[in-house]
Amino acid sequence: MTPEPALKPRRIFRGKIFIEQLIRELGGMVLMGTRACLRAFRRPFALRDVAYQVEVFGMKSLSIALLTAIFAGLVITLQFAFFMSRFGVLHTVGKVVVLTLFRELGPVLTALTVGARVGSGITAELGSMKVTEQLDAIRALGADPIKKLVTPRVLACLFIFPVLTTLADVVGLVAGAWIAHAEYGLSYTEFYRSIVVTATILDFTSGIGKSFVFGGIIGVVGCYKGFHVQGGTEGVGKATTETVAIIAVSVCLSDFFLTKLFLSL
Repeated sequence: MTPEPALKPRRIFRGKIFIEQLIRELGGMVLMGTRACLRAFRRPFALRDVAYQVEVFGMKSLSIALLTAIFAGLVITLQFAFFMSRFGVLHTVGKVVVLTLFRELGPVLTALTVGARVGSGITAELGSMKVTEQLDAIRALGADPIKKLVTPRVLACLFIFPVLTTLADVVGLVAGAWIAHAEYGLSYTEFYRSIVVTATILDFTSGIGKSFVFGGIIGVVGCYKGFHVQGGTEGVGKATTETVAIIAVSVCLSDFFLTKLFLSL
């Protein structure tokens, strides 16, 4: 009976520390993201650095994004076609597939798969620079590490994720049309006709808008965790793992609020 009262204050104290740390890190990420965006408009413009990061993040993540989109299109088309064929409305399967890909699966799956790779890579790279005191050397030379390191990576993420999401949408629809034709004999003309009749510009742009926000989150989280690595090489590994977890939770959480926003438009 006696140990229970002593444990409650300790649990409350730990919970308070966790909340304070969460608020501190969230504020730090927002501040870093704001600084990175503001410094993007200051001369000199780091266009070459942004182009390099786009190549590193985008081209090397293209295969992951396309493979994810292919299997997403195959799976959701099989699922919906199976159930819709029971009710004799197989010809409308394209309507469901296009809305699911454009509004949800395209941007979310791209952010989760590619974001894990990009975010962890950013954290590992900047964390290694922090451990080896290269960030301090940049400050000592009078350069701004936010503008030199954070801004190009955040801008690259803001650019590549909408592009990858657009490609994922197209590839997912092609894969869906193929599996619907191969498994259920639905013609390509009927599949794409239902897509054209159903999909609107808002359906497409809502997914692109989500991917734009997801890209900003992934870039800022990766840079922030890399800048705040502690504990040497072991800390780099820990920060990389935390980055993947934070990105996954942030993408799912922001997707809920963005979905409510776009559905209200």
